This record gives sequence, C-alpha cells and structure tokens, in this order.
Amino acid sequence: MMGNLQDYNPSGVGQANGNLFGLPFDYESANLIVFGVPWEVTVSYGAGTASGPQRVLEASPQLDLFDFDNPDGWKQGIFMQEIPQDILEKNEYYRTRAASIIERLEQGKSLTETPDLTPVVTEINQAGANVNQWLFENCQEALNKGKRVGVIGGDHSVPLGYFQALAAKYPDFGILHIDAHADLRDAYEGFKYSHASIMFNAMKIPQISKLVQVALRDICHEEVDFINNSNNRIVAYYDSLIKQRQYSGATWIDLCREIINNLPQHVHISFDVDGLDPKLCSKTGTPVPGGLELEQAYCLFRELVNSGRKIIGFDLCEVGDAEWDGNVGARIVLKLANFLNLSWQ
Repeated sequence: MMGNLQDYNPSGVGQANGNLFGLPFDYESANLIVFGVPWEVTVSYGAGTASGPQRVLEASPQLDLFDFDNPDGWKQGIFMQEIPQDILEKNEYYRTRAASIIERLEQGKSLTETPDLTPVVTEINQAGANVNQWLFENCQEALNKGKRVGVIGGDHSVPLGYFQALAAKYPDFGILHIDAHADLRDAYEGFKYSHASIMFNAMKIPQISKLVQVALRDICHEEVDFINNSNNRIVAYYDSLIKQRQYSGATWIDLCREIINNLPQHVHISFDVDGLDPKLCSKTGTPVPGGLELEQAYCLFRELVNSGRKIIGFDLCEVGDAEWDGNVGARIVLKLANFLNLSWQ
C-alpha cells in the first residue's frame, strides 16, 4: 500500500499523493483499478475532454468520502493508474489531422479532392484501434487478477476496449447508457472509432445482450431506425418522453424501476456527462439543453443495486477541461465506485 491503512483518516485532509481521492492504495492493494484515457481525436464540436482524466484526478482529493449509500465504500481500495502521456501526445497529433477532415466535410466537399484525405482517415482509424487494444489489454489484465475496473475518458469512443475485455469475462451483460446522444452512428465522419459510434460498435459485441439508453435528446433519423429495428436489444428512454410522463404524474422512482427491468443480471454503466443538465458539465464536448439532475442519475443507479443486479464496471466520459467539470466528474466516479462495490456485497 502507498501508506498504512490503519493510520489513514478518511475524515482528514485529502492528500495530494497522485491517487484518486488521495486514498492510500496502490495497484496491488486496490480492488478497483481506474484507467484514465486522454483521447478525443474525433470530437466534432468542443474540444478539451482529453484533459478530463487529469481534471477529475486534480479535483478528487477535496471530496469528503462519507457516502450515505456506502459509507465505507472507500475501503474497497481505489487506485488510478498513471495517465499515459504517450496517448495524450498522440491524441494532440491525430486531433489536428482529424480537424482537417471534419472541416472538409463541413464544407460539403469530398475527402478525395486534392489533397486526398482518405489516407488520413485510415491513419486515424488505426490509431483508434491501437488505443482500444491498449485499454483491452490493461483491463483484461486487471480483471484476470480479480479486480474491478473503471475508465475515465476522453471522449466517448474510449471504452470500447473495456467492453471487449468485459465480453471476454462475461458471456452476457447489458449496458446502462446515460447520454444526450445515442452514439449509434456507423463510422461517423468516416471515423470507425468516433465518439458518435461507440454504441454502434458495442452492438457488434454479441455478449452485450441489452443496451438501455437514458436521457437521449439529440439524435438522427438513422439512429432512431437502428433502435426501432433492434428487436428490443436497444431500449431508448428519450429525455422529452421521460419528462412528458413525469408531467403526467409518473414518479421518477417508478420510471427508474421500469428502466432497470430491461437489463440483465450483469450491467456496465456507461456515463457520458452530457446526459446531465449542461449546468453540471458546461465544458463537455457536445452539451445539449435538458437532461438529468445528478441525483436523478444516482437514484437510477441506486435502483439498479436494489434490484439485485451486479454492476460489473463503469466508464465516465466527456468530462470537460474545467475545474467545475472535474469536480462534478470526481463525484460521479466516487459514487459509481461505491455503487459497484455495494452491488457485490
């Protein structure tokens, strides 16, 4: 351990020791390993989410650790691996390359015009595949050692390698997806591993038997068709329809229970912070008016635990490059870690 746990005071001043929440754990002593992935090459609106893992880490020591749902949740042992600087450097390089492609497309021009940008698309897709493989290998190693895993992005393309690692361990699991966007586009803007394609790519993994999406409110026709033609493998709870039902008298707790009933026994939580009201995540990549309050999301996760289902992992993506966004992101990570721990007690 990084320090003597018997001497650790969870009510004391948070230590700037390089670990999430200033906790006194290392890789070997922790039961939950968190990977920060500073990657946002394909972002198509606001940039900055590559700094999300660092912002969460910086904000985390100032949090108080008592949690009404799981007061001793911190004792499970939480350790964040060092944020890989080589991935951050590659992100900066390929982000510039991707920007030229996005600009060309937004001008309504073909990528094959001079200069031909199609080789750049291939290069970026290979870079995305390399990041996926890196995360897959690291997550699989941790899972094989009996640990749980959490991932902090970066944009929402990040967790695909983690989904693949979970699929190697669990023959059947579902994803509870909080997001303003469905992320069901096929290679959006030509990028196979686009942030807008993560759930399209997830649906290629046969072990993922169910995708339940909550708070969607910015979606294209093809995505709606994809959902409607999924034979109920994908269930969408659109933000406007959630609110309309609430305006008609439905309670949020009843809606949470209905949402959870669609999921199998093992569940991964994939949380894009733009699923929340933008006041909580104003520097996220693609903020959209509407969305959930933070306590609404926590209520949903609480009902997931109360249902007896097991949370097998989580990712938090699209945290913006700002102190406030890091503050909110750190609180979400701690809550997800505690709910994950609680679901296995």
